[in-house]
Amino acid sequence: MSKIEIIKVPDIGDVDAVEVIEVLVTVGDEIAIDDVIVTLESEKATLEVPSSSAGVVKKIIVNVGDEVAHGTDLLELEIITNDAVAPVTVKTPKAEDAEVIEKRTEPVKQQNIIQQEISRKPPPVTLQANTLAGKKAHASPSIRKFARELGADINLIPGTGRKGRITKENVKAYIKGALQSGGTVQAGTANFEVLPPANEDFSKYGEIETVALSRIQKISGKYLHRNWVRIPHVTQFDESDITEMEAFRQSVKNEAKAQGFGLSPLAFIIKAVAVALRKFPKFNASMDASGENLVMKKYYHIGIAVDTPNGLVVPVLRDVLSKTIMEIAKEMGEISLKAREGKLAPNDMKGGCFSVSSLGGIGGTAFTPIINAPEVAILGVSRSKIKPEYNDKGEVEPRLMLPLSLSYDHRVIDGADAARFIVYLSTVLADLKKMLL
Repeated sequence: MSKIEIIKVPDIGDVDAVEVIEVLVTVGDEIAIDDVIVTLESEKATLEVPSSSAGVVKKIIVNVGDEVAHGTDLLELEIITNDAVAPVTVKTPKAEDAEVIEKRTEPVKQQNIIQQEISRKPPPVTLQANTLAGKKAHASPSIRKFARELGADINLIPGTGRKGRITKENVKAYIKGALQSGGTVQAGTANFEVLPPANEDFSKYGEIETVALSRIQKISGKYLHRNWVRIPHVTQFDESDITEMEAFRQSVKNEAKAQGFGLSPLAFIIKAVAVALRKFPKFNASMDASGENLVMKKYYHIGIAVDTPNGLVVPVLRDVLSKTIMEIAKEMGEISLKAREGKLAPNDMKGGCFSVSSLGGIGGTAFTPIINAPEVAILGVSRSKIKPEYNDKGEVEPRLMLPLSLSYDHRVIDGADAARFIVYLSTVLADLKKMLL
């Protein structure tokens, strides 16, 4: 006989909602007590959720990307109660399962191990990299992280542990075999020559100080690296004459100040971006997971890069096209303050269609911003500067010119469309009436 038991999220502390980032079991899997079934990620930590019972997975209730909390249903488990059926036993720790309970606080030690192993030049290891083709890799989060740090695609590594689980030794063997056969490690959808990070002792050369990366830097760094490696970036540059826009802003900024918020040029830029996205809908799209279709969005949510003491975050302003510049400026001030105080909720940074990164308050003439996937473009804004420009009469006059840098995903957008987009955006900024059309 059997019964169905619902496995739920256990008490995860003082956290309202966390995101499911991995589902480590499939329907039909036999699991034991304490087998990890899902991985959750909060703003502070990554949490592995073990099964409280042993049995066979009948139904998975959550998906990657779902937000869950204490008591949320995760999966249905069939518990075998008939004595005639061999019970599912609790697995005992073996050498190949050691990584499941391994602490994830020794990245430097891991790098040392792999460097030592490679330097010993063992006999070549024969690998069948397509062993797991089309099948989700069976590995713990710590092993996935270990493989990711070394630039290896976990889905291409054959596992020799229990039920085909990938162990740390499997990852090291894959890296060694790949390097010995030509120095190429297959990572994701493309091949890149990847070697472990150098473990240099910098203190040999002088005095040093080690400063830990902030939590935001650790989280955002891996996404920036992924976006830079996986997206073919091209950056288009232009300048916009914002002389009239700035004159108008100066004339109404005291009105905004009286209402308790500032009116910066960025509010005008965000509104102009939304107008340009309406005219060029391909820039307001995302590629689907298959990479073969575009998801065309009918809403206009704009992310703004905010520099905080702990690192860069990108909160999202929603439905920008339907808001006035004053409404955008007020909301921008509120969400920027929230970001700097570290009070942003996960939903505050989701759902963006396009991002704007402004360095105008600091300086510079141009830069190449990294696309915030799954978006397909991002606008960089540098400091405006008075320049001599020819008017319609052929006369030179001083004009306030704003440098713009548009990075775009060349898989989705070609150079001609990018040029048209940034030129149109420049004209909208130069002629405020176009924001009303």
